Amino acid sequence: MLAKNINIQENINLSFKCELEKKIIKNSEYNYQVFLAKDLDKKDLNKFEIKSLQPETLLIKGLSSFLSAINLDVKIVNKDVVLFKAIDNDTSYSESGIIDRKTGELVHEVTKNIKSENAEKDITFYSCSKLRGKV
Repeated sequence: MLAKNINIQENINLSFKCELEKKIIKNSEYNYQVFLAKDLDKKDLNKFEIKSLQPETLLIKGLSSFLSAINLDVKIVNKDVVLFKAIDNDTSYSESGIIDRKTGELVHEVTKNIKSENAEKDITFYSCSKLRGKV
């Protein structure tokens, strides 16, 4: 049985400030090497927004321009988590993320060259606190 790609159980309108904690990189140079925030030029997220509307609308803003501009393939919202994924098959690129609504932990994964044996991954971890809305 296939899992359902869309399951929005709640209407939410949340805004977060997220602090970069670490990033794991897998590419031709690094094999799942961990870098701490102090060693990266990547910044915190000053305004990460999630808006969902039952039965199937989920909008993600402030995480990446890719996720902000594309219709998500996977949209799951419940009382515990918000899970999302978008795939561009033409460019062999995907982004996904999950935020734990209780702890504020956000994991954002970017995959390049999906169909290749040499797929590259950036997995970024953030600690988020609510700016507005109900987490």
